[in-house]
This record gives sequence, structure tokens and C-alpha cells, in this order.
Amino acid sequence: MKKKSLAIALLSLLPLAAAHAQTSVQIYGIADASVGIEDTDAPGEDSRTVISSGTQSTSRIGFRGTEDLGNGLKALFNIEAGVALDSGAQDAAGTFQRRAVVGLQGAFGTITIGREYGPIAAVAQSADPLGHGFYGSTLTGFGTNRLTRRLSNSVNYKSDPISGFTVLAAYSAGERQTDNPSGDLVGVAAEYKNGPLYLGAGYQQTEALATGDNKEYALGAGFTVGAFDLRAAYLEADPTGGNNEYKYTTVGGVYTVGPNKFYASVHQQKLETGAKGNGFSLAYSYTLSKRTNLYSSYARLRNNRLGVFGVASAGGTFAPPATALGADPSVFNVGVRHSF
Repeated sequence: MKKKSLAIALLSLLPLAAAHAQTSVQIYGIADASVGIEDTDAPGEDSRTVISSGTQSTSRIGFRGTEDLGNGLKALFNIEAGVALDSGAQDAAGTFQRRAVVGLQGAFGTITIGREYGPIAAVAQSADPLGHGFYGSTLTGFGTNRLTRRLSNSVNYKSDPISGFTVLAAYSAGERQTDNPSGDLVGVAAEYKNGPLYLGAGYQQTEALATGDNKEYALGAGFTVGAFDLRAAYLEADPTGGNNEYKYTTVGGVYTVGPNKFYASVHQQKLETGAKGNGFSLAYSYTLSKRTNLYSSYARLRNNRLGVFGVASAGGTFAPPATALGADPSVFNVGVRHSF
């Protein structure tokens, strides 16, 4: 009788144990490709027709999952690889260079370890008038390698929203053999989201040289009024060791009517040396289904006599040759994006 009672008791605990061990794993991705015409405006160069991957969103494949550990605690992981859809190759060095993390999530927030997006990247994305896609978006500031978007060897924290506020913090180990410079990066950001209003600010600092540190800033704001979503962002990179301060500013928004979305932005890039580039971007997206849309975009940039700036899309940067000072690049494309 005792054995029978014990067996019944153990069987009654199985559903509880199974609930605590529930695991969810998902394969997901985006396939984005476009046909475009690029014109660097450089002397001796003609415009060219190109097949590009990731104009609106970087083409990718990823794996993510969670496990319920009980008492409100979850384990999570995410590994994500970029794909150059035009060639089938990896879009960058390192297979899972987009994101590769493992962590825990609970009432305290989320902690991840691995290769993760930096705190200022969250602000830059949320405040992007072009939805972090197309040519001329805030990705331009990161595409020039002047600001740091992803952090390898990092420990990261994101709080749960409290009265609309979210805090992000990160530490990335430079893992160098010497103490100075270490290459260590620390970053923090705060976001406020309340109904139609968005505000964000972030800061990152890298120990670079004995004479100083590299500093990066991000400010963003947004407001939704009916069918209009207005956004503005400011990014700055202030590296040590020279007059290399870089500033990127953009303002614009998106208007949505039915399956149609119309994007527009103006943007400016400046260097402390006096180089300057002023540009604008226009884009249109038509939704075919929850997962598929068609799009078209156009961007143009006018450099001053010292400027040689370009514009970045989700899949890469388009710019004149470094020697073509004052060139005015432009790009037009038509594409399709499918998520799964």
C-alpha cells in the first residue's frame, strides 16, 4: 500500500516537473534581396546595376529558445548568422556574428553573455525614421565603423520596463594581454516609452590609449500621431588621438495607410576636420502578407569639398572611393523581403 501511495505521489509531481522544464526552440530568419542602380559620382566611374542582399533588413537565419526553470526564471539562448543572399555566402567574418548569447531572464530583468548589441544600438534603432532599414538610416553611423553596434566578449543587462523606463548596461572585455590599453568597453542606456512618446539616451566608452578613451553617444526621440510616426536621432563618436570626432543626425518618419508605408528622412554627417555630407532618403513598402512585402527606395548624399561620406543600408555601406572628395553618391533599388 505504501509503495502504491508513493507511486501515485511521484506521478502527481510529473506534470509540475514537466512544466518547470518546458523548452521552446525556434528557427527564424529574413530573406531580403533587391535590384538597384548605384552611382558613386566619382570621376571616371559610371553607374552600375547591382543585386544586393539586405537593403531593408539584413538577410539572416537564427535559432533561439527558452526553458522555463520555475519560480519566474527562464534560461534563454540566441545565435544568429547573416547571409549574403546575392551570393549565398556569409555576409561577414564569423558564422554567428550577428548575435550569439546565452542568459537568464526573471523578475530582475535579462542578463546575457556572449556577442550582444550594445546599449546605444537600442536607442539608434528605436529612433530611426527609416525603421533601421533602407539607405541613410542610423546604421550609417555604425556602418562606417565609427560607432560600436555589437559587443563581443560581453556581459549585458536589460531591466524590465518600470513606469515606461528601461535601463540597459554592458561590459565588453577587450581580452588583451597588457593592462593599457585594455580595449574594455562599458556602456549604459535608458529608454522611456509611454504611449506615442519615445525618448532614449546612451553612452559607451572604450579604453583605447594611455592618452584617453573612445567615447560614443546616442540620443533619440519619437512621437506617433495618427498614421504618422515621427523619429529623430543623433549619434556621435569621439575617438582619442586626433581630430576625428564624427556626428550623424537624422530626422523624418513613416506614414502608414492600409498596406502602404511611405518613409522619408534627411540626414547629415560631419567630421571635426570640416568634412560634411547632407543627404535625404525616400522609401516605399507594400505589404503582401504578414511575412512578405515589396519595397523601393532612393537615397542621395551631397558631400562638401572635404567630404567623402556614403550611406548604409541594413546589408552594407555604399560610398564613393576615399579619393573622390566632393562626390555625390546616389542609389535606387526595388526589392522583396520575406520573414519566416
